[in-house]
Amino acid sequence: MARMPSAERRRQLTEAAIRAMARDGVAKTTTRSIAAEAGVSLSVFHYCFDSKQALVESVITTLTDHSVSVVTRALRPRATLADTVRAGFQAYWDHVRAHPDEHMLTYELTQYALREPGFEHLARRQYELYGIAYTDLIQRLSQGRDLRLRVPATALARYLAAMTDGLTLNYLVLGDESAWADILDTVVTHVAGLVRAH
Repeated sequence: MARMPSAERRRQLTEAAIRAMARDGVAKTTTRSIAAEAGVSLSVFHYCFDSKQALVESVITTLTDHSVSVVTRALRPRATLADTVRAGFQAYWDHVRAHPDEHMLTYELTQYALREPGFEHLARRQYELYGIAYTDLIQRLSQGRDLRLRVPATALARYLAAMTDGLTLNYLVLGDESAWADILDTVVTHVAGLVRAH
C-alpha cells in the first residue's frame, strides 16, 4: 500500500465512507466496510479517525463541500442578478439529480446524529455549515455589484438553506423533475427580490 499524507488519506477514507453510507445506510456502515471500500487496513482507518464522531463530522463537511463547490463555480457574474442566482440554483439542482444518494445521505446523517447519544452536536454543525456556506455564497454574489440586501445576510442564508433543504427533500421523495423549472423560476424571482441595487 502506497504511503500518502494523513490529510489525503483522511479524504480518501471520507469519500469511501460516503460511498458506503450512501449504499448501505449510516447505521449499517462499519469501520471495517469503510476500510475495505477504501482498500486500506483497519489500522489505517483508526490512525486517521479516532472516533466515529470524527468520521461523521468529516463526512458531513465533505458532503456540504461537494454541493457548495459546484454552486461557487456557477456564481460568476452574468448579465443580471437573476441570471446569476439562477445559474447557482441550476448548478445545485444538477448536482442533486446527478448524486441523489449523496443528498439522501445528508438527511440520514441528520437523523442519525439527532438520535445517537453524544452525536447531536453533529446535526447542529451540519446546519451551521449550510448557513456558513450560504453566507459565503451571498458575499460572492455581492462582489463587484452595488447591492443591498432587504434582510440581514445571516437571515437570508438560513432562509436559503431551509428552502434548499425542503426543495431537495421534496424531489427525493416525489421524484418530479418536471416541477423543478417552475420552482426555479419562483425561487429566482423571490431571491432576486430580496436584493436591490443601492
